[in-house]
This record gives sequence, C-alpha cells and structure tokens, in this order.
Amino acid sequence: MTVSDDKSSRACPICGKPSDPGRPPFCSPRCADVDLNRWLKGAYAIPAVEIDEEDESGQPGDAAGGDDGTRH
Repeated sequence: MTVSDDKSSRACPICGKPSDPGRPPFCSPRCADVDLNRWLKGAYAIPAVEIDEEDESGQPGDAAGGDDGTRH
C-alpha cells in the first residue's frame, strides 16, 4: 500500500464518508469549506494559559504568594 492509497482510504473528518482521492482528506468541496470555516472561526484553537511576566523571570514575589518571597 502506498501513501496515496492510505490517504484515499480514510474517512472524511467532517461527515465520515470515504474521502475523494482528488481532495484528501475531504469527500467534497462542501466538507472542505466546513473545515475551513471552523479554522477561521477558531474552533480548532488550542486554549492557552497566560503566564505573568514575573513568573517567567524566576524572581519571587506575587508568583510565590508572599510580598517578600518567603513562605509562611
């Protein structure tokens, strides 16, 4: 089995139908457009965690929970 055979045997990620060999991994232009719309709306975004600048510097302070960097 070649790489191109493997791609054509996959199911469309949008509707589950067999993918079109000329439009992998999608089965139709509609499913390709649905996927593009999801990307543009941010539906596939990975949530990020904001990191304070003080946390990145490695200096004690607000990140440690104390005013002078000591634990109580």
